[in-house]
Amino acid sequence: MNKFKAILVAVDGSEGSDRAVQHALDMISNGCAAELHLLNVQPSVGGAVSSFVSRDQIEAYHREEGEKALASAVAMAEKAAVPAKTHVSVGRQGEIVADFARKVGASLVVLGTRGHTGLAGVLMGSVAQDVIAYSKVPVTLVK
Repeated sequence: MNKFKAILVAVDGSEGSDRAVQHALDMISNGCAAELHLLNVQPSVGGAVSSFVSRDQIEAYHREEGEKALASAVAMAEKAAVPAKTHVSVGRQGEIVADFARKVGASLVVLGTRGHTGLAGVLMGSVAQDVIAYSKVPVTLVK
């Protein structure tokens, strides 16, 4: 298998996300990649909220929620003795993940899925579909 410069794992703190992190850690431990980047994308806060809450408070909220979502992934990387660079961003997940993959030079994006099938899979799989649509590098979905 070719060695990737970096793997970007989009995480949200869910079990599916943890499975994706474990997949990336396994790849790195097998010598398939050199770097691990963990990214959490927070949804934008609506315009009405910003009328009542300061920009600093909104940024602090996003940072805090992002760090919570990254916590299990960071713990997994530490346990595996794999250095991980963490990132928190705000916006539309697919666009942000694809942009980060380009910025960090990732050769692969890894995402966890929730394992839904049928109509639930179509409705719940929108983040994965978005990432695939915007990404210029391969995307691995981990069930």
